Amino acid sequence: MDFSKNNTLFSKSKFRISSLTLALSIASFAVSAQEAKTSEDIQLKPAINAENIDDIYREQITNSRWENLTPHADFYNSPYQISLFSPENGEDGARLWSQTSSIFAYGFAVIGMIALLPEDISNWDKEEGIFNKWSDNVKDGPVWDRDTGMLNFVGHPYFGGVYYQVARKSGYRQWDAFVYSALMSTFYWEYGIEAFAEVPSIQDLIITPVLGWTYGEWAFNTEMDIRESGGKVWGSSALGSTALALLDPVDALSVGVNNLFGKEIIRAGTGYVGVKDIVIDNSGRTESQVQLNISLQLGEGGNYSPKQYTRSTRKDDPVDTGIVGMSYGVGHVALDDHWQVEDGTTTEYSLGLYFSRSFSSRVSYSKAQLNQLASNDKIAYESYRLNGQYYFNTQSDWRPYVTAGFGEIMWHKDNDHKSFQVNAGAGLHYKINNNFALQVDWRHHYGTNTSTSEDAVAGNLIYFFGDGER
Repeated sequence: MDFSKNNTLFSKSKFRISSLTLALSIASFAVSAQEAKTSEDIQLKPAINAENIDDIYREQITNSRWENLTPHADFYNSPYQISLFSPENGEDGARLWSQTSSIFAYGFAVIGMIALLPEDISNWDKEEGIFNKWSDNVKDGPVWDRDTGMLNFVGHPYFGGVYYQVARKSGYRQWDAFVYSALMSTFYWEYGIEAFAEVPSIQDLIITPVLGWTYGEWAFNTEMDIRESGGKVWGSSALGSTALALLDPVDALSVGVNNLFGKEIIRAGTGYVGVKDIVIDNSGRTESQVQLNISLQLGEGGNYSPKQYTRSTRKDDPVDTGIVGMSYGVGHVALDDHWQVEDGTTTEYSLGLYFSRSFSSRVSYSKAQLNQLASNDKIAYESYRLNGQYYFNTQSDWRPYVTAGFGEIMWHKDNDHKSFQVNAGAGLHYKINNNFALQVDWRHHYGTNTSTSEDAVAGNLIYFFGDGER
């Protein structure tokens, strides 16, 4: 069903909400005057256009989609500009601030509750003082943590995606939502809430927002899919409600708070509306359509869900999850005699952002079990580094590059046995297709504290998320 800007008549509809809930959900649809022939069709007026649409629906729909907004014509000339603090394209800064405030309130309320618990339950030394512990942890970090893979690669990306959803559903583009997630995971969580309990983690500072971006965008689109199917999963409303709460717990919790107090304390709920030019034939002719994404929970919880849907998508934003790359590979390290450890084969991992064909930045990690020369006993070797890469011959699938950065070499899986290093090197990137690439590189590492030198080579298979390289 389609709303056409110039030829559609609408009649006013008022809903009396007898319960405390007004849940707006993603059910993208448009109603056309030609189709409004049965009692089941909804007709609204006055006619909606780009100028009055905000006034008509603003009180009902609390979120928006970047894909339904119209940025300035030259917006993408600077694809990595940040609009988070100066929304000028229709992004909903008020909704973002409202939900951000709620997140801080929830988090610090939990800290306050834990502080009131007995020490044998909270494991907090009250004589030391929780703020002294927070200060000490912040000063000691960040460090390479020893958390499990489940926590690092499932738990942290999930919460990164939760932060991401707050901005994405407030009308911000993917890049701004990623920046928001990075700020929240860094200052609210790692150096905020979690620092009351432990030292901030290097992996968490990177993994939470970066993989949170990929999960969050998936969750954002999955939520729309569920709402377009009437809020059901496998035909079950209960499973649908559970899935929606897990996909966006901040919004679900905020709706619950509003219901509890019987008024809108936090801007919450899900729905989308926008005006967009749609191509209607092969000649390229377009018409302006109003796309309304709304479902209202009424009375005892009955839902209105339209029968036909359209979803607008915009492919002209050059920055999406396709710039996120994750790799796995093998390498070899030749160590300085200072360490009295044999050279050996390493396992390689990396996670990074490939901003363009010319530049990328990634965190890489190497590990191995090597032999000590004196005793022949095994010793755990680890190395991590934050590097930038600059590529040449960018229009080709074969791209030489140079790389440089810094990191640490670590022994015994113990942060007390580590040494700061700088490194530089060169490599070759081969594009297999948009989602996969191979890289081989050589690096020279120099320990500034120990005056040691290591050489390392590595080969990695890189996977790019989403649609991959543009």
